[in-house]
Parts: sequence; structure tokens; C-alpha cells
Amino acid sequence: MTNECLRIRAALSLLTLTVGLATAHAQDGPVQPRWELGAFALGVSQQAYPGADQQISRLAVLPFFLYRGDVLRVDQGTAGVRALRTDRWDLDIGFAGNFGSRASEVPVRQGMPEIGTMVEFGPRVKWRITAPGETWLGGTVRMDLPLRAVFDVSNDFARKGLSFEPELMYARRTKGGMVYNTTLSAVVGDRRLNDTFYGVAPAFATADRPAFVAQSGLISLRLNASFAKPINRDWRLFGFARVETVKGAANAASPLIKQTNGATAGIGLAYTWMRSSESGVD
Repeated sequence: MTNECLRIRAALSLLTLTVGLATAHAQDGPVQPRWELGAFALGVSQQAYPGADQQISRLAVLPFFLYRGDVLRVDQGTAGVRALRTDRWDLDIGFAGNFGSRASEVPVRQGMPEIGTMVEFGPRVKWRITAPGETWLGGTVRMDLPLRAVFDVSNDFARKGLSFEPELMYARRTKGGMVYNTTLSAVVGDRRLNDTFYGVAPAFATADRPAFVAQSGLISLRLNASFAKPINRDWRLFGFARVETVKGAANAASPLIKQTNGATAGIGLAYTWMRSSESGVD
């Protein structure tokens, strides 16, 4: 990931996680409204990108809008259409957004070209490993398999490669309505995406930053833990923490990799301003 793009993989998953947590009361409840409109405030400290030795702090207040239709879905941090649903499998096609960053925040990239705000678009398969009505250790287990193309919005939607992030999730809801989950995922990129993240063209090589051509393969491994606790019908408190490692990654030898492990943590408050009286589709 370069400058603004340097944080793109972390930012995409962070935004998805944040919106998911901010609205977890509805996603995991027995009855979900067709649509919801609200906002959340978030404070976060995160590693600039997998392998960076900079920590970046953010405080943001952002709106959210959810729509849970039979086909059209704006939910769980993504927007798109549901192409297939069975008791155990979902197939949807959609996109996810991201936060930006500034060149001055990542000294190792000084003098290199910036890549602006990015979006990902493509299919995602969701496999509910625990059958409907069943639990494992009191919760549910699911595997997500998203394959998405990455585009640079600020560069006429130039394509920057493909990403694949298989994720295993365990989620549980307590009798008091608190939702928490743990996920384990691997982030994999094709050669173009990894070169965007970790490649150094000869024109930008220095004595401390030799030229490097990235290869396709593993970007990082991630372990996430999160919770969402309802305060009342409209307000929810949520938080999350993530540890990430580039040990064994395809481009661990890149001069842009400065440390093996990193962490991200955040806490936020969400408010639902309006909601539909009509129930949505699970």
C-alpha cells in the first residue's frame, strides 16, 4: 500500500468492521428493520499498513444507512445485491469503502507516488458452518470468501489488482443483547496489488530503499476480537482490537516492511436516528 493506499487493506476491513459493530444490535437480533439511518463516532489507533512501523490515530463521526431487502443489501459494511441464498450459503456481489491518509504519515514512502482513495468490488461467498438453529459453544461459526477487484477512485478508477480474504468468524449474542465475535483471516493479493503495496520502482530507489518488485501471495494474517453492547434501543457501544503479522508473507523482504507485527484498536458509540417499522430480510 502506498501513501493513501498504504492503509487501504487495513482501512477497508476497519470500515467494514466498524459499520458492522455499530449496527450489530440489528444484524444479530431476531427481527431487523427494513432500513436504518444513524451515525457513529469512532476513535481508533491503527498500524499504517501491514508491516509499517507507524501508528496512526483517527477520530471520526460518520453516518450509516442500512437496507435489508430480498436482493438489494446495504448491510455489514458493504453494499450490493444478494444473488443466492440457502440455509447454509449466500452469494452476494458488492463493494466496500475506505478511509484516506496523508503522505506525511508514512515517512518510508516519502517521494513515492501517492495512490488515492480506493474501493473494492466483487463477489463474496458466505458459508454458515453451524446449521440454522444450531450453535457451537453457544455461538455460530461462518466462513466468508470475498474475491474483489481494487480500484483507485482518484485516478479515474484505475484497476490496482485483486484481493482475496478468507475469514473464519465465531459470533455470539448474550441474553442481555451484547454481541461479540472473533475472526481469523488471511489477506492475499495478486502481483499488481502487492506491487502497489510493497513494490519500489527503480526511479524511487534510494540507499535506504532499494528497488523491489513484489510477487503475488500472502499480504498478512489477522486476528480480530470485537463487541457491541446496546445501551438502549437507539444507542450502542462498540469496540474492537486486531493483531496482524506479515511473517511468512510473500513480500516480507520489501524495504517498505519495517516490522513484523502490528495492532489496531478502537472504540465507538452508535446512534440510530430513524428505522423502518417494516421488518427486513435476514
